Amino acid sequence: MNYKQSKILLLVSVLTLVACNLSENVVAKPPQQQDLPTTPSILPNRSNTGDSATLLTYKIETYDSQLMGANRTYGVSLPPGYEQNPKQKYPVIFLLHGGHGYPSDWFIQKKGEALKTVEQLYATGKLPPSIIITPDGYDKRGSSRYRDPEYIDGPNGKVSTAVGDELVKVVQNRYRTINNPDFWAIGGLSSGGWGAMNVGLHNLKHFSILFSHSGYFQDKSGPTNSPIVYIKNIPTSATKRLRIYLDSGTADIEEINEAKNFSNVLSELKVYNLLRQFPGSHTWQYWREHLADSLTFVGEQFKSAQIANMTGNLGVNQKKRTPNN
Repeated sequence: MNYKQSKILLLVSVLTLVACNLSENVVAKPPQQQDLPTTPSILPNRSNTGDSATLLTYKIETYDSQLMGANRTYGVSLPPGYEQNPKQKYPVIFLLHGGHGYPSDWFIQKKGEALKTVEQLYATGKLPPSIIITPDGYDKRGSSRYRDPEYIDGPNGKVSTAVGDELVKVVQNRYRTINNPDFWAIGGLSSGGWGAMNVGLHNLKHFSILFSHSGYFQDKSGPTNSPIVYIKNIPTSATKRLRIYLDSGTADIEEINEAKNFSNVLSELKVYNLLRQFPGSHTWQYWREHLADSLTFVGEQFKSAQIANMTGNLGVNQKKRTPNN
């Protein structure tokens, strides 16, 4: 091998070595854990609710209702840690009273005693800390032992809209709420169970979780306010996000049959629903005992909505692009 050939061979060797080193240096490093996209939790968790053992309280508040032309009242119970966490937003649960009832009924002793139930559900993690609202269900005539609340837009006031839209906006303005219908629930007992379905179905832009204890689903005012009929006229695009819970005591034969018929219609329409029967009758004892069942259902739906929202934000549910034909 002559001198010229030796120089050429040496140059090729050097260039090859350099190329190999360059190739190693430009290999992309695997992403580190902190580089992965993350989405913060929407719902409050144990670490930011303060002392979960703190006894809950409630207040009766008023607001000026333009729809009803008078001051209206509602009860409110704020979750533990609400004042200590000014940036945290919360899901909302409306509880409607039944006949001869008042906004305080769900809270007071020997009636709803709801705060005891809610405290237990918070402590066991079955219900995320929530803002509890108990509206006034009566129209302009007020309460009477001769008639049930009228949760409709009728000749004596637009109660359905006053509860399902006007009061919702008051709550959104006064408190830190998650303004997404997947984190808003409305339920009630007896005529309030019917009212929750009627108000909820007429205000799906605000509510997606509905529940009823011992309710009925046909109203004397007609099909517009009879959920078992009205829901058939709601587009599938609006009902597909609905989650509905129904229960009744086995001694309430009429209410059990109403719930079964309504559940059958919901299932035919492919609306997610859960129907349960328990021993008992049309009493506060029954409603106190089984509020935990409906609110556990609500808590499950809140958690599912959070998972869906978080995976959606991470692109898990995004459709893959397909090439044009």
